[in-house]
Amino acid sequence: MRASSFHSKTNGLAGCGNNQRDLFDHSVIAHVAAKTLVLCALHAEKARRMMQAREARGIQIAAQSEITYNDTQARWIVPSQTSAKTYIVSLNPPSCTCPDFKKCAPKCKHIFAVEYHLSQQVNGTPLPVPPEQKRQTYKQQWHEYNLAQTNEKRHFIELLRALTQGIVEPIQTFGRPRALFADIIFAACLKLYSGMSGRRNQSNVTEALADGLLHKSVHYNTLSKYLEKKELTPLLKQLIAQSALPLKAIESDFAVDSSGFSTGIYQRWNDAKWGKARTLYGDKQPNEVSRKDWVKVHICTGVKTNIVTAVEVTDAHANDSPFFAPLVSATAENFTLEQVSGDKAYSSTGNLKLVLLKGGTPYIPFKANAQPDAPKAPDVWKKMYHFFMFNQDSFMAHYHKRSNVETTFSVIKRKFGERLRSKIETAQINEVLCKVLCHNIVTLVSAIYELGIEPTFWTE
Repeated sequence: MRASSFHSKTNGLAGCGNNQRDLFDHSVIAHVAAKTLVLCALHAEKARRMMQAREARGIQIAAQSEITYNDTQARWIVPSQTSAKTYIVSLNPPSCTCPDFKKCAPKCKHIFAVEYHLSQQVNGTPLPVPPEQKRQTYKQQWHEYNLAQTNEKRHFIELLRALTQGIVEPIQTFGRPRALFADIIFAACLKLYSGMSGRRNQSNVTEALADGLLHKSVHYNTLSKYLEKKELTPLLKQLIAQSALPLKAIESDFAVDSSGFSTGIYQRWNDAKWGKARTLYGDKQPNEVSRKDWVKVHICTGVKTNIVTAVEVTDAHANDSPFFAPLVSATAENFTLEQVSGDKAYSSTGNLKLVLLKGGTPYIPFKANAQPDAPKAPDVWKKMYHFFMFNQDSFMAHYHKRSNVETTFSVIKRKFGERLRSKIETAQINEVLCKVLCHNIVTLVSAIYELGIEPTFWTE
């Protein structure tokens, strides 16, 4: 994990607060009409870096390409830099048919090109020299990073033991004495961390028993059978939430997203997601994918340390938006929410209201067909829509934090595998929850050296 991901960042508008109360105390429209919207120094620098690349390309298009005006459509026709395509640009309001504008809705390079073209043609203003592009780099804390990596396994076992020993075992009144859930979860996470099969991981289990980390040895067949128990799922979710608590004072900005973990039965997650294969009512169709090909994991993660604060696991084709509320609500129970970012899949009035009620500001872009002027549109929808439309630079600077949730998924899949070995649905859910728990523990190990925290979990 990059040490730079732990660096604290200050966000906010100049003269404005960082929460939703300050946002709605000021009139966004009045700011725009008076042209007095000013970003603080840090926000201005972030927005400048974000828009710098598009603006530079816009200058290049204005200088090198032929931009024409269509009188019939009252639109500008701007050629593409990389192909023979052309894009239709309008300036009032700003819009473009290019994929970049449709995805992010800031001022794309084609809108910049038209603006500079008009400035040159009407006012005779010469085109500026494109700003020099510098790649942003982050300083690595190599000493702390090396210590975290070389001592990771030792701390991982210590933290995993500290988490599992607080599990309250359900009372058994009859039947054959069962294995302790604390031992099962410890052995399962140790197996995933080592990257071994159940049989080859048996030696690690034997060593853990000798060191007093287990109450009783766990056979690999026993481990597989217990992963199929639904009683294990709430315990794993509880441990994931518990493992994030040591970073409570550090994390205040969060991002929500989902990703798939392949079961390896038919097709890989990426092939199914980005290809044309789909399912109809759960039945496998020709050239289509079964619902059991992968499971979908919805997480809420802190954007500074990439710690997972809440998680939900669903079937492959479950919609994202309904799981925004439980993820944010679970996070708000343990953390102070200042910002929550998510992509357009989470754009709904209910989700916006929820974040505001929890004391945070939602940074969720609106879809292209959003209608804020509809008679029944709630006030919160209208206000956030105007903030999104008239404060693009500031909004996108905050929304860019959403990319950290992609980093979180990437780290989990690279370190603990993107494929699930289990065949039963419940076992697949528990297995992927164990992966998330392992990720949180590894994140805490990095935080021990880079942030100097002392993790404590069970306070009661």
